[in-house]
Amino acid sequence: MGDASHLAAAKRQLASEGFAILPGVLSADRCADLRERLWRAAEESERRGAPTRNIGIDPNERNVRVFNLIDLDPAFAELIQDPLAIELVTTLLGSGFLISNFTANIALPGAQSMKPHSDQSIVVPEPWLEPWSINVIWCLDEVRAANGATLYLPGSQRIAWARDVPADPRAGMRPFEAKEGSVIAMDGRLWHTSGANVTADEQRALLFGYYSRDFIRPQTNWNAALSAATIAGLSPQMHGWLGLGPVANMRLAAPLAAARVATR
Repeated sequence: MGDASHLAAAKRQLASEGFAILPGVLSADRCADLRERLWRAAEESERRGAPTRNIGIDPNERNVRVFNLIDLDPAFAELIQDPLAIELVTTLLGSGFLISNFTANIALPGAQSMKPHSDQSIVVPEPWLEPWSINVIWCLDEVRAANGATLYLPGSQRIAWARDVPADPRAGMRPFEAKEGSVIAMDGRLWHTSGANVTADEQRALLFGYYSRDFIRPQTNWNAALSAATIAGLSPQMHGWLGLGPVANMRLAAPLAAARVATR
């Protein structure tokens, strides 16, 4: 992925425009490996009784959605803590964040578009005045408007109230188009939707790492979702980012408690 100046420019764009696209993060071989792992994860999800289609999110069954990726393959547990992703997350949210969710969407030919939304509006009530969440999107295929690129509404990260969302947000939306191996960082307040795959034979696979400030309950209850074997293999840092410990929402109080102990 380019040099440090490209990353710095992406960070500035993320802060000012609510998104940034970084090309060349994953090699072609890594993308191919992750695509294979993703299809195996989809099969395993179905085996466990967690359906990947017709789950009430999409208009038809041509979107394959895979949840709880961290528990389905160690490669995804590794990817969610990728240093570049964490740097983008901390650029927008600061160091006090949690991993809220990690999912995938494979748009098959004929996949239709879901309802427009912002991710932050799903997890916290309005007004949405600050960036309290971020999506880091891994493009395992080349993403184009025709094969179902995510559509976004420019400038919508500045919408603070639901009443200010346009009546037809799709009318002003544009596609995130990116090469295979790119990363798209998206402010959680940016209004967007999945695009329709109108191609005859292309599949479009995206991974969505969703992170939020540490005072917001994650979308996934990791203590319930992750197997004992997966948890045992996680680093202490990942335990913290997944909120697996007994203490929650105590970041501000922790230094005070430590100071009191030190003065005794």
